[in-house]
Amino acid sequence: MKPLKKILFISLFFALPFSSMAWGLLGHRVVAEIAETYLSINARENVKKILGDSSMALNANWADFIKSEPSYKYLDSWHYVDFKAGMSCEDVKKYLATDTATDAYVKLNFLIKELKNKSLDKEKKKMYLRLLIHIVGDIHQPMHAAHEEDLGGNKVFVQWFGQKTNLHSVWDSKLIDDQQLSYTEYAKAINYVSTIQKQAWQKESIAQWICDTHELSENIYAGIKEPEQKLSYRYIYDNIAVANQQLLKGGVHLAGLLNEIFGN
Repeated sequence: MKPLKKILFISLFFALPFSSMAWGLLGHRVVAEIAETYLSINARENVKKILGDSSMALNANWADFIKSEPSYKYLDSWHYVDFKAGMSCEDVKKYLATDTATDAYVKLNFLIKELKNKSLDKEKKKMYLRLLIHIVGDIHQPMHAAHEEDLGGNKVFVQWFGQKTNLHSVWDSKLIDDQQLSYTEYAKAINYVSTIQKQAWQKESIAQWICDTHELSENIYAGIKEPEQKLSYRYIYDNIAVANQQLLKGGVHLAGLLNEIFGN
C-alpha cells in the first residue's frame, strides 16, 4: 500500500462507525479469544505461523476495518446471509443447500476449502484466515441471519436509552458494549462449557449454526411491538444471556473449524 493510501486508510479506520460492525470490536474479539482456548496444539501452531505474534482476537475485526478501502468493497456481502421473513429452520436449510449467492454461507465454505490447500499463497492464507475468523463471528449475531426485507434489522428503528438507533445496531454492539468489560474479561466471564456440550456444538454443520441464529432473529423481531420502541435496562436483562450464548457458541464453533482445517 502506498504511503498516501496508508494515511487515508488509518484515518478512515479511526472514523469508522464501530456500532455498525457485526458484534462490534468487542464481540468479535470475544469470539476469537474464546476460540483460542479450544485450539488443538497443531492448530494453534499453524494459526501462529499465519498470524505471527498477533492474536486471533486482534485480527478478528480486520474484515470490518478493510471496508474503508474501495478495492475491498466486494467483501461487504460476505458478512451476512439474509432470509425472507417467516422462514422455518427447514426452509433455511433447503435454501442453503442450493445457495449460490455471494453471502456468508457460500463464502465461509469457500474459505474453508481454500485454507485446507497447503500450497495456498502466504498472503492469501492470512487474508482468508482473518475473514474466516470474522465471518464465523458474524453468523452468530442474530441480525446477520435475519430478514432481507429490512436489511437484517437496519430498517427496524428503536430507541436505545432515549437515542434513536436500529435493531441491527443494538445487537451488533450496544448490548455487548454496555457490559463495560474488556474482551479478555468478557471472554473469561462467559467461557464455561462442558466437554459434552462443546463436542455436540462442534459436530453441528454450518447450516445448523445459521438455522439456529435465524430462529433467534425471529424471536428478536417478535419482541419489537411498536415503531421506535423504547429499549433500555429491561431489554438488556431479557436478552444478554442470548447474546452471551451466541458469543460462546461462535468461539467454540470457530475453534472446531480451525482444528479441522489446521489440526493435522
